[in-house]
Amino acid sequence: MGAAYDSYAEDMRALVVVNPEATATTSRAHDVLLSALGHEVSLQTVRTTHRNHAAEVAATARAEGIELVVAFGGDGTVNEIVNGLLGDSGHAMPDIAVIPGGSTNVLARNLGIPNDPIEATGLLLDALRTGRRHPLSLGRVDDRFFTFAAGAGFNADVVRVVEQQRARGKRSSPALYARALVSRYFLQPDHSGGPITVRTDETEVDGIMAAVVSNCTPWTYIGQRAIRPSPRASFTAGLDVMALTSMRVMPFVRHLVQTMRDSDRGVHGADVLQLHDCSTITLYSAVPVPVEVDGDYLGERTEVEFRSVPSAVHVAF
Repeated sequence: MGAAYDSYAEDMRALVVVNPEATATTSRAHDVLLSALGHEVSLQTVRTTHRNHAAEVAATARAEGIELVVAFGGDGTVNEIVNGLLGDSGHAMPDIAVIPGGSTNVLARNLGIPNDPIEATGLLLDALRTGRRHPLSLGRVDDRFFTFAAGAGFNADVVRVVEQQRARGKRSSPALYARALVSRYFLQPDHSGGPITVRTDETEVDGIMAAVVSNCTPWTYIGQRAIRPSPRASFTAGLDVMALTSMRVMPFVRHLVQTMRDSDRGVHGADVLQLHDCSTITLYSAVPVPVEVDGDYLGERTEVEFRSVPSAVHVAF
């Protein structure tokens, strides 16, 4: 999905946005990154201090003519940078780069960027010298962009609980997500016939309890294990949807197992909706339901539209 362009000028201006709270953002990796990039480009660095700080500095960087913005952190840092850059259409769009520093790093791993920050830095240096850029399509909810996934219903409720736990000082981990999933599952008032209706240009299905919108596959990872609810999802196509009309215990467990298989079928069954390569997906609900993008809880909605945005940014790696 990549293409070669003229090599980057040595005097190009770049900004590194570092999330010091990200799980794998070590001082050693930070020093290697800054030292290596400093020999290739005119470099600035910002360490984030609060929520949406990365979005703020990315917006300023675009307005100031920065040509490359490097995210050194987890998926949340990348998401903030993308949204900060795309919030301004009046200036030239910088390229972006990702150095994984979080606990999961879904976007980086889906792009084939090494999970080790120092190896990822080496790949970025090669991209700078050869001029490689890769167009990346995104999803959009209202004015909020997402890079790899979004959703509504039960799965977004799990994200809400995880955010609450992290705000109380809990460390993000597969175990934290597993505990949140189990606790929210048994607190559901019903396990079939949900309030959500999924509508696209081709179909309309109601009774949905959980809807996963994917911009790529895998959707996420549990440790080294890839989770694939929609195996055909791709950065070069529209959005995919996997939705459940029932979450009764045995089928739900079976569907969880299906997500972990390296199979083109993904999640399947009589209570499963699978849609591929959608330009627009609209969800309606008679009651407010939780919504999330890239693992970030957005709140509750009765209507939400997901749209595919082709080639929204270019990634250097």
